[in-house]
Amino acid sequence: MSSSPPISTTHPIVVKIGGSTLGAHDTTLEDLATLQRQGTVAVVVHGGGATISQWLKVHDLPSTFVRGLRVTDAAGLEVVTAVLAGVVNKTLVAGLLALGGRAVGLSGVDGGTVEGRAQDAALGYVGEATRIQLGAITALLDAGFMPVLSTVGYNPSATCAPRLLNFNADTVAGEIARAIGASRLIFLTDVPGVLDQEKRLMPHLSAETAAALIEDGTAAGGMIPKLEACLTARSRGTESWIIDGRAPHSLLAAVTGSPNGTRIW
Repeated sequence: MSSSPPISTTHPIVVKIGGSTLGAHDTTLEDLATLQRQGTVAVVVHGGGATISQWLKVHDLPSTFVRGLRVTDAAGLEVVTAVLAGVVNKTLVAGLLALGGRAVGLSGVDGGTVEGRAQDAALGYVGEATRIQLGAITALLDAGFMPVLSTVGYNPSATCAPRLLNFNADTVAGEIARAIGASRLIFLTDVPGVLDQEKRLMPHLSAETAAALIEDGTAAGGMIPKLEACLTARSRGTESWIIDGRAPHSLLAAVTGSPNGTRIW
């Protein structure tokens, strides 16, 4: 496996957690707290699709997807906001605090961190990011806190409430990494990494190969926005990793050791 450059002491890492790796049943939060104590500066971006689906079911609302994106109507947006910016975000922050970490939760709305427009009328309140403002994030980093960002964002062009949008967390992670000049972008997933057509792990991808996997259909579903986010981050020189967050201390290995997964560079 290709060696990785050391983590920069001046540029943070961006860690995206979601799906089955939200920290409830693995070592992700433990690793984040350990890294913080060791001096690694991190920004966390999280999803929460499974929890959203559970809460939509509780409220007898449908979970409908178009091209892998959740259709979000006005009623669904209320659930998405409550779950992502509330239940999931605060559960993660509380877990980090319990482990001795210094963390603050925020959403893309706070400080106008993630601004955008409605992506497609068929998707409802699903956003396409048009602007990243780092003021809130950098203020927290400067104060020694780990920002934990949920991806409900702000729609400045909306003429009435709700002025909120539901953004894809993978995409936002890539945009945050590019905006902040991250030294590394790490996706914690529930798969070993990027797989080829024979389902074999691809330990290293060039930007050209990653784009080709999307084009020829080898990368599908949720892997597409992850690879696109890696390509976004690469435009600022950021190295990316897609790793199996279910493996014990996989995040720690991705930062301080030799991780298992796929490196995109």
